[in-house]
Amino acid sequence: MLIANPRATRASYPAELRTIMSTERAQESRRWLSAWSGIASEATPLYDLPDIAKRLSVARFSVKDESVRSPLGSFKALGAPIALVRQILRLHPDFDPAAILKGRYAEQLKRYTVISATDGNHGRGLAAAARDAGCRCVIVLHANVSMEREEAIAGLGAQIVRIKGNYDASVEEAARLAEASGWQVISDTSYEGYEEIPRDVMQGYGVIAAEIIDQTRAQPNEAGGFTHVLLQGGVGGMAAGLISFLWEHHGAHRPHFIVVEPVQADCLLQSAMQGHAARATGSVDSVMAGLACGEASPLAWRFLATSVDHFMTIEDEQAIEAMRSLAKGSEKDIPIVAGESGTAGLAALEILRGDTGLSMQVKLDSRSRVLIVNTEGATAPQVYEQLIGESAEAVAARQAAWLAR
Repeated sequence: MLIANPRATRASYPAELRTIMSTERAQESRRWLSAWSGIASEATPLYDLPDIAKRLSVARFSVKDESVRSPLGSFKALGAPIALVRQILRLHPDFDPAAILKGRYAEQLKRYTVISATDGNHGRGLAAAARDAGCRCVIVLHANVSMEREEAIAGLGAQIVRIKGNYDASVEEAARLAEASGWQVISDTSYEGYEEIPRDVMQGYGVIAAEIIDQTRAQPNEAGGFTHVLLQGGVGGMAAGLISFLWEHHGAHRPHFIVVEPVQADCLLQSAMQGHAARATGSVDSVMAGLACGEASPLAWRFLATSVDHFMTIEDEQAIEAMRSLAKGSEKDIPIVAGESGTAGLAALEILRGDTGLSMQVKLDSRSRVLIVNTEGATAPQVYEQLIGESAEAVAARQAAWLAR
């Protein structure tokens, strides 16, 4: 399903949104995180895939590959860690921000406990950051999170709490446990009375956009290297973090933004239809685990409501086919390890370019320059191998051979 957003605007980035998230604050997050050994010291790659571009009849198709952001395997290594740093600074403003994740203040923080719900990647990011900072971490997992993902989080030192129900139920349980135990929630979704930390998480994701600007040498208040940017949905935090940065940088010349989510977890599409942060209409459960979210983040929606041009849903099998396409590579296209939630943008582009009417609606043609973000690698290696018929290690080996050649 594809719908146009009637509230989308091409005005400059609003001043009231800049007071919440700004390029300046994102660059500050970038500097602080650069001191952490948990993420790569260099920007993640921005790959051009000319064979896919040719097949889909666009001028350029590019993938920002977050699978190599950190050993955690996803972009979430930017959100929870910087939110934890900023929360600790609220309690200890005299701490050096760049030293918190180096463990300098572990003794002072050893009785401090943070908690969050997760589908997998956010919890891994928070657990790793808490371990390195020296504080305690509790992660709430819902019924559909695999044991493989649970073991990865527990391996980082987090205490696991399992519940029945879906992601939204796990968010409620994390809030309840925090209230009862005096713990601090570090969540990537906002709710009434809880916006400051989700803002910090979203701002961390702006690091990705900052790197894209550097890599394309895009000038402020001008059109950049891409005409279209297709981003994953979820609760909206990642999309809001990137869009806010790109919107502020490009102003009225911003790219055409399309947000993509599973058909059964369509909370952002429903938000666009209803005009406010809304709930999904389907079962929510999806192979795209990171996007299996039933309720939009009200804070994220404030940024998406007037910046996203179209909202779109895809089927699970379409995301899986896109995983296989990126893994396969070609003579000109580097093979890429892309997880279940990492290929939503390509799956959507395949659908749009397969239908002339849909392409016209979103202004896609042979001159279009399209960007997607591969938000994760094989964060559940067994699931990855089952879905594409090849291990992540095998794909990574072909990638290394492609680069060497």
